[in-house]
Amino acid sequence: MSKSPGERARGRSSFLWWPRRRSALLDAGLAAVAALECAASSVTYIGGRIHLGLAAELGIALFGAMVGASLVVRRRWPAVPVVVALIVMPGVPGMVLLLVALYTLAATWEWPSRRRRVVALSALAYAETAGVILLSMVDPGDPTIEQPPFWGQLVLALLVAAGATVAPVVTGLYVGARRRLIESLKDRAHGLETELDLLAEQARERARRARLEERTRIAREMHDVVAHRVSLMVVHAGALERIVAKDPERAAQSAKLMGEVGRQALNELREILGVLRMSEESAVEPDSLTALPRLVDQSRAAGMAVTLTVSGSRQEFTGEAEQTAYRVVQEGLTNAHKHAGGAQVSVLLAYAPNGVRVSVVNACPGGERAAAALPSGGNGLVGMRERVVALGGTFSAGPERDGGFRVEAVLPSRLAVRQDRLV
Repeated sequence: MSKSPGERARGRSSFLWWPRRRSALLDAGLAAVAALECAASSVTYIGGRIHLGLAAELGIALFGAMVGASLVVRRRWPAVPVVVALIVMPGVPGMVLLLVALYTLAATWEWPSRRRRVVALSALAYAETAGVILLSMVDPGDPTIEQPPFWGQLVLALLVAAGATVAPVVTGLYVGARRRLIESLKDRAHGLETELDLLAEQARERARRARLEERTRIAREMHDVVAHRVSLMVVHAGALERIVAKDPERAAQSAKLMGEVGRQALNELREILGVLRMSEESAVEPDSLTALPRLVDQSRAAGMAVTLTVSGSRQEFTGEAEQTAYRVVQEGLTNAHKHAGGAQVSVLLAYAPNGVRVSVVNACPGGERAAAALPSGGNGLVGMRERVVALGGTFSAGPERDGGFRVEAVLPSRLAVRQDRLV
């Protein structure tokens, strides 16, 4: 467990039970002053009432010095100097000992966890101090001195006792509370610093993941756009190679279509790269389900026997959802070009109350025309599944019983933004 700044500072320069060496010097100085005062006051107080010899006075002075020296342990055992002062009073009256001991008791003991001890010892010190002062005024030792009224002596004794006991206790409570507040603020600042470091590390990790996800998204988009267009160009090139000598007019038409598909591929690639330099407001409009007829026509122009069936009432979905559905159809047609040349292909767009379903189904490849020799990285269907599942939809791709292949995706209705009739 990490230590607070105060604990770390004490650990670096601690000496016995003192947090710092200068604290030890301060306590030693206070103990010396209190020892001198207690020694002198004890000899004066007791010697003024009892005639003692030199040896007795030295013994009393030594005892008073030991009483005052108890301040040296005030930080380790705050109650000890207070208890000692209360035990020896009034025989050894020492104001320095009493003031410093009560101040330390209130400042160093945790408040309010030990409030009963602080209140009890402070109240006892107040009562005993007031009693000693009142006793000294009632019995001054000189009968010739005129005595004031008792109530006046009582009020004066209570006021002097309050100054000698209440004032240091209140000051100690204030200083102790302030010290604990500063320590708690330091601990909180240290905790906040640690938390900020943790948040910064988490932010860097989120940024790293965001960059990775963005690279994956861009790679997926590049694959979806380029693979389909290039596949059409390869199909047209194969057809052109076969018919260039037999049917020049049809060959010229295929060459024209190749140029058109190539320009579309370049435009879409330029748009994708341009998005990387654009803000969100200036981003290009994504492909939508309304562009499916054009996509099917392009595959039909490349020689694919493909049909498009649309059912249900037209619903407009979010841009990301419509683009994802469009890419699913695009990927299905691209796979048909690669692996099912000459086969019948059916494209279905079905709007339903629970969402929208798109599917591309090709029959078992066969006949005179073979599949185009197109390279395949195997990442297209994987990317489609990731995009559909990320939107909360379902995706399936696999062979049919008759030897064909089906690519299908269903997006939920919660992605719809409004409904109108399909025209």
